[in-house]
Amino acid sequence: MEKMKRVAIIGTGSYVPEKVLSNFDLEKKVDTSDEWIKNRTGICERHISDEQTPTSKLAIEAAKKALDAAGVKPEDLDFILVATVCPDMLFPATACLVQSALGAKRAAAFDISAGCTGFIYGLELSRSLINADPTRKVLLIGAEELTKIIDWTDRTTCVLFGDGAGAVVLASVDEDRGIISSYLGADGTLGNLLYMPGGGSLNPTSHKTVDEKMHFVKMSGNQVYKHAVRTMINCATKVLKMAEITQDRVETLIVHQANNRIIEAVARRLKLPMEKVFVNIEKYGNTSSASIPIALDEAVRTGRIRAGGIVLLVSFGAGFTWGAVLLKW
Repeated sequence: MEKMKRVAIIGTGSYVPEKVLSNFDLEKKVDTSDEWIKNRTGICERHISDEQTPTSKLAIEAAKKALDAAGVKPEDLDFILVATVCPDMLFPATACLVQSALGAKRAAAFDISAGCTGFIYGLELSRSLINADPTRKVLLIGAEELTKIIDWTDRTTCVLFGDGAGAVVLASVDEDRGIISSYLGADGTLGNLLYMPGGGSLNPTSHKTVDEKMHFVKMSGNQVYKHAVRTMINCATKVLKMAEITQDRVETLIVHQANNRIIEAVARRLKLPMEKVFVNIEKYGNTSSASIPIALDEAVRTGRIRAGGIVLLVSFGAGFTWGAVLLKW
């Protein structure tokens, strides 16, 4: 019998805008303080794009680095998937803009809208696409510019978010590495706890929607926190059980970088020491679907993730959506 191939990440990359907005800078814009932000979120600074830089630009730069790390040419790609809630425009898909810029003429391209869980959803989609044809190569990107859709007068949300992009290239491999198990979920009945009401067919853009600030992120922070912790622990437990792997074998845990208290709570409930948890929220804030691929790229490039190590990725986002992926590096 022919040996079953496994779908693996063969290259990573990330990119953030040069401009940095510190907590001290925010003190001048809104009623907050560096101490308040750090104590409640763990964030010290975040990177923000200028008005002339769209999400696709960040995605393209991260993609180039991932392709270079993988040794894959754009023309060899079969699919480009971009997870984002901040597309350049409603259509065409940001993935198509990335495809054009890279010259990936063979690749089909589409966006994924699953909030902060978009990259995790994309990993499972990529695995399915490659399992259907093991010769395929997929470029998966998480890219966001959330600072363009937040209300800078709202101290509860404007301190949380940053801009950035992370990318990976996936392909089938013969080695004993790659995605081991995954689990995805959603509950649309909780969508009103984290959403942006304006700009779609429900509330088309108008003077009214602009005046009522409907084009900004709306979030019930305490409720999101409660559901995020419980759900991500459940996700992580499920993928470990599916793989018949105990949590003590996990060498690196990467939780969606939304809030340091959430990250610590998930690690504590999984009985994983913080030495095994990769955290970079202090530098970037919450970059939504870009947070896990940015953290993954940094962990790989700094040697935190080693060949053969078990890596657990888990996320939660608007929708509500959630998911986890367990892989062997």
